[in-house]
Amino acid sequence: MGVEPAPEGSMNRGGTDHSAEMPKQPGGDGAGSAGGPDAACQAVSAPDGPAGDEAPMALEEVLRRENLRRAYQRVRSNRGAPGVDGLTVQELSAYLHREWPRIREELLSGTYQPQPVRKVAIPKPGGGTRTLGIPTVLDRLIQQAILQVLQSRFEPDFSEASFGFRPGRSTHDAVRQAREHIAAGYRWTVDLDLEKFFDRVNHDVLMHRLSRRVEDKRLLALIGRYLRAGLLEGGVVSPRTEGTPQGGPLSPLLSNILLDDLDQELERRGHRFVRYADDCNVYVQSRAAGERVLASLERFLGERLRLSVNRSKSAVDRPWKRSFLGYTVTGHRTPKLKPAPESVRRLKGHIRERMRRARGRRLSTVLAGLQPLIRGWTAYFRLSEVKRVFEDLDGWLRRRLRAILWRQWKRPRTRMRRLIRLGLDEHRAWKSATNGRGPWWNAGASHMNQAVPTRKLRRAGLLSFLEEHRRLAYSP
Repeated sequence: MGVEPAPEGSMNRGGTDHSAEMPKQPGGDGAGSAGGPDAACQAVSAPDGPAGDEAPMALEEVLRRENLRRAYQRVRSNRGAPGVDGLTVQELSAYLHREWPRIREELLSGTYQPQPVRKVAIPKPGGGTRTLGIPTVLDRLIQQAILQVLQSRFEPDFSEASFGFRPGRSTHDAVRQAREHIAAGYRWTVDLDLEKFFDRVNHDVLMHRLSRRVEDKRLLALIGRYLRAGLLEGGVVSPRTEGTPQGGPLSPLLSNILLDDLDQELERRGHRFVRYADDCNVYVQSRAAGERVLASLERFLGERLRLSVNRSKSAVDRPWKRSFLGYTVTGHRTPKLKPAPESVRRLKGHIRERMRRARGRRLSTVLAGLQPLIRGWTAYFRLSEVKRVFEDLDGWLRRRLRAILWRQWKRPRTRMRRLIRLGLDEHRAWKSATNGRGPWWNAGASHMNQAVPTRKLRRAGLLSFLEEHRRLAYSP
């Protein structure tokens, strides 16, 4: 969830359309070739003008050589899927060589029209789907260039309690701040859920916030066209009158610009809060205070920002009964961080799905496929101060693996032969193989624990959640 640091503020004041100098032989995408990244950066450039942070924000600043170079490199490093035109990141260099002078002229004259975004629906962790809008590679380049300029101007004034999609800030920073508020005695939380936030952003309200700092009407108009770019689904383009679907570089910053009004209101009232994008928790000292805050924030968001609070998902409750960014806390006076129960349930669901897809394969192959998931999940929850969750996950996973082996052995005689081969005596092996119990029961029974001990699973490639957590928790 990182964001590219903002570029140094400077801009071309002249407003002159300097045509891009094109290399003589456009080529491939390799570094050092005529069509490589350096040449492409030269293609999407114009001579730099005078710089200065006090200068009004203008479209020429977006189109400065250094800003475009950084945007191009960022889009290349992010890779990503093509948009509706099918143009890939690898093909962008050659395309810019041919078309950039025309595109730059259209941008400066205000005639450039962004292409529709490709609609993709992905499942949300808590159920339902989240709409992503995948812009074309060219539009991602232009949006990234706009983002870098806007970010340099808006970022310094954002609230210290806002952590989402900001340079040098992370989910872990937000979680640590939340724990500090709880430890300070604010042991009730107003868990605020904005209903379909990215789909319901009001364009007029957002553009008004942008116009406070952006004076160039051409730049505002371009951002407005990006907001209104249609969604392509099933071959049909539908117009967009509200929302800023996730998927483009600009969307996270625009959400922070809009919700900065909420941050300022909470700071004006003296509340302790943490916000990560549209996830916001306010910490208070009593349920009654929390109910008042929730009701007043619902009015504020509706009247000022035209956003709706999802009452079915919002609540005033103890923080150890709620989750924030996948974490929860214990109820101790000095609270301890740990993975929320729903985070553990989702992990188990992912593991079950991978194991279902891997049926019939060797155990070492199954374990190799699980290693990235175990490492990634444990790395995210390395702030946890409760080891019991990781111990329980280790035990559950070992039992799942033994259940897979029991299923693979299928018939009682096969199971008996396998158990004997793995060290059980003949009588016990036969009795265990014919007990009539299911795979899950047998996976937890002593005969499978003796036949397939943890050391054998580790030799086959099993990673331990607990040991990974210990390694990451104490690493510098």
